[in-house]
Amino acid sequence: EVKEEIELPEALARHATRFGVEGVTTTGSGDQEVVWLAVQREWKDDPKGLVKILRYQVASKTWGVLHYPLDKTAVPGAWTGLSEITAVGNDSFVVIERDNQFGDQAFKTLQSFSVRGLTPAPVGSASVPVVSKRLVRNLVSDLQAPKGYVQDKVESFAIDANGHAFA
Repeated sequence: EVKEEIELPEALARHATRFGVEGVTTTGSGDQEVVWLAVQREWKDDPKGLVKILRYQVASKTWGVLHYPLDKTAVPGAWTGLSEITAVGNDSFVVIERDNQFGDQAFKTLQSFSVRGLTPAPVGSASVPVVSKRLVRNLVSDLQAPKGYVQDKVESFAIDANGHAFA
């Protein structure tokens, strides 16, 4: 049952490209509930190499924007982007950052960042804070371990109640 639909504000949506929101997670509850969204690749108003992390505060129905710095891939013509965002605390997150390549040269990682001390910019702001990220795990060797072939997409990440991580 759909209880409410929340659209991106026009000031944000008009800059969207064919690469949209690739992950959603929540922190807090009640009046403190916040919805976080990861945009896969740069939109028209993003500087090259920076993608949006969006914050929606449920109680106030307000939006905020942070930037996430993408790594560059060594493969000519390839791109990197986000495929997921997972809350691992009230202000800490893990994202899947990946490229669009297959095989040994592929780039598939889990990265973490914190929003502690950062205030997301209002939608349309010329100055957007950039999060600092930290590599958690390079997934390529994990994907190759069972004699597997590294596919282009790693699309989801979760941690269960026992602390086991799944990608």
